[in-house]
Amino acid sequence: MYRTLNVAANNGIAVVTLDRPEARNAMSAALMREMIACAGRVAAMRDVDVVILRGSGRCFSAGADLKDASRWAGVLPLDQQREIAALGYRMARAWEEIPQITIAAIEGYAIGGGLALVAALDWRVIADDAFVSLPEIALGIPLTWGTLPRLVNLVGPARAKRLSILCERIPAIEAKAMGLADYLAPRGKALSTARTLAKQVLALPRNSVRMTKESVNAYASIGAHAASQMAHDQVQLASASTEAKAARAAFAARKKAASPARSRARGRR
Repeated sequence: MYRTLNVAANNGIAVVTLDRPEARNAMSAALMREMIACAGRVAAMRDVDVVILRGSGRCFSAGADLKDASRWAGVLPLDQQREIAALGYRMARAWEEIPQITIAAIEGYAIGGGLALVAALDWRVIADDAFVSLPEIALGIPLTWGTLPRLVNLVGPARAKRLSILCERIPAIEAKAMGLADYLAPRGKALSTARTLAKQVLALPRNSVRMTKESVNAYASIGAHAASQMAHDQVQLASASTEAKAARAAFAARKKAASPARSRARGRR
């Protein structure tokens, strides 16, 4: 049914897996469209009360796919460019509005758009050797997808600025301490820890859980749309700038230079 996702549901729990391990689960336009469709599908599953989102391979997600030409070429008609630029916002909002409790199970790392997505979920379980990061500004792109209001709700204004502007790598323990993650798990156990948490939810009255989630989200998101509704145009404007193109080129050069070193390291192992 999906090319970039796997969905499995059993005993009241659905597990949705980002399945692009060869691209470190990077979020292409195709993946984001499938995620929007998947949100609608799982929301309609009356026999599911908890949805766990995870990544295949060694990480949750490396974020937006910088190799996806449709996102960066700038040669499409403006309406198509705006539609593509708005996919991340639509995806995060679709997952935020799922009536079931949603839990992220993070192994390795959740970077950029990966972290933006998990910020839209209800809870985040992170392996104790994992990290999170928001590198957008270093690439000449403002942080969008409706993420800034969610970050402010989770960690407060000062830390939201620190995370989004300084582009630091935040280790799991610090992420939990600042409220960006909710539960720590041993390496390789994020999914099983998320399942244990899901079973606690399943033991509670369904309707009261869902009503409480709706009320909390309604209050937390007051003004969020107003702060984010032009974000896709910000991305289009900023990503086409000379400084953004230079930043992405420098990033690609660093990755290319680092690849031989990583290959030699794997060879020694």
